[in-house]
Amino acid sequence: MNNAHTRRNFLKVVGLGAAALAMPVSLRAAEAKRKPNIIYIMADDLGYGDLSCYGQKKFTTPHIDKMCAEGMKFTDHYSGSTVCAPSRCVLMTGLHTGHAYVRGNREVRPEGQAPMPADIFTVPRMLKKAGYVTGMFGKWGLGAPGSASDPAEHFDTFFGYNCQRQAHTYYPRHLWSNRTKVPLDGKTYSADLIAEKGLEFVKTNKDKQFFCYMPTTVPHAAMHVPEDSHKPWREKFPQFEKKIGRYSGPTVTNPIAAFAGMVTRLDASIGKLFALLKELKIDENTLVIFTSDNGAHREGGHDPKFFDSNGPLKGLKRDLYEGGIRAPFIARWPGKIKAGTTTALPSAFWDFMPTCAEVAGIEAPKGIDGLSYLPTLLGQDDKQKKHEYLYWEFFEGGGKDAVRMGKWKGVRTNTRRNPDAPLELYDLEKDLGETKNIAADNPDMVKKLMGFIRAAHTESPLWPTKPKPKKKK
Repeated sequence: MNNAHTRRNFLKVVGLGAAALAMPVSLRAAEAKRKPNIIYIMADDLGYGDLSCYGQKKFTTPHIDKMCAEGMKFTDHYSGSTVCAPSRCVLMTGLHTGHAYVRGNREVRPEGQAPMPADIFTVPRMLKKAGYVTGMFGKWGLGAPGSASDPAEHFDTFFGYNCQRQAHTYYPRHLWSNRTKVPLDGKTYSADLIAEKGLEFVKTNKDKQFFCYMPTTVPHAAMHVPEDSHKPWREKFPQFEKKIGRYSGPTVTNPIAAFAGMVTRLDASIGKLFALLKELKIDENTLVIFTSDNGAHREGGHDPKFFDSNGPLKGLKRDLYEGGIRAPFIARWPGKIKAGTTTALPSAFWDFMPTCAEVAGIEAPKGIDGLSYLPTLLGQDDKQKKHEYLYWEFFEGGGKDAVRMGKWKGVRTNTRRNPDAPLELYDLEKDLGETKNIAADNPDMVKKLMGFIRAAHTESPLWPTKPKPKKKK
């Protein structure tokens, strides 16, 4: 190395040091104290096998795959529930469905779902106390417009669908901006508009610490996607050109092609997000998480069997078998999360609140069900606390509950009609597809898991699991 080159490097270092010293003390302190940004992207009804980094063969998701290659892939992460509203409630409150306030989809007319209590403590409320600016862009499903649980009661900025029923079409007549109803022409593809608003929030708050929650409606039915994303897949899957998808809003010719177009369009929007983070030079101070709210659906013409949407798992949306609740989960944080890593840590939506608390450097609320998975993200497995068991219950379809402890998985069905319904038992290490019920051969394990189920459940007046007493004649 020549002396001139060495001198230039020396002067460059000195110059950087001088610039840092010249920076106002208050600004340097603010930079040092700035906490990591948190972006949480949640797809809607995306199956465990619907990403190419999780085995999808019919199409690819290159931007999400790159996120996976640059971050950590979870193989054993679970959603909060097997349908929309309770899964979102679990995510926001850190309480599993045995304790959560919302345990099912309960509609409010003309628009909205059953609200959470006015004083309920949520992730955005917690992070606002820690100095974060909070924004949500997508589908809420936890209260009606103007209710005590309007998303604007929780987030500084909200844009999207208040009501998940309204979100059944991607060409709505209105969306919500905070508490203001925004009229639309019925021809605007809502997923694109909402994604743009999310990017605007990131740009606006690039110099602050922010939490950006992006619960996209893709790929929930209906199978709507603009023609530029639909046409290439119609050409690839012409055998479905006579198939019609019906759900809400316009019917769709070749919904099979539309599904591939929807997911790949979502993937492209995530690529735009990562490009923006790098452009704004906040990439290395931003934890980004991608997941899905429950298992794959089979509505609006979508064919999960054709796409192998649940991969090796049994069941779909509304089931408590693995295919209904195990979700893809990827976390990326350059310089903090080691690239290209994989973990089999059993974790779930109720772990997000304490993870956010630890990232923000604050204490998590007492009495929640979650455990922070930040140690795992940082490669500190020796510091990672682990659940004794994970638990779910579901009000619909006659009532269902499920529990996982290590390799053991227990599932019960028809529990509202029969509170003593027998437990199906599976060894997930040997039988990931839950094909062989081995309860009869393992009575001690059945007893143990049933003990967890009884301990985890608290009765809810809105979603009772006990059968109503029969009226006397």
